[in-house]
Amino acid sequence: MNSVKLTQQNIAELTAEDVANLASRLEQDDYSNPFEALEDWHLLRAIAFQRQELVEPYFYLLDIETYDEA
Repeated sequence: MNSVKLTQQNIAELTAEDVANLASRLEQDDYSNPFEALEDWHLLRAIAFQRQELVEPYFYLLDIETYDEA
């Protein structure tokens, strides 16, 4: 998987290995500029909304907190 703009159809075709590679890049945090990291983070977040089962092992990278709305 390259850092390509993914459509919903592309996200449906991702494999666990694709997501693992994405998560690895985020964990290594070795980007030439901060926008590349942000792009990968947004991609992981988009995958989480559509294919949560692929992102579950890397959910900690999203740093999403549950808020009490009550």
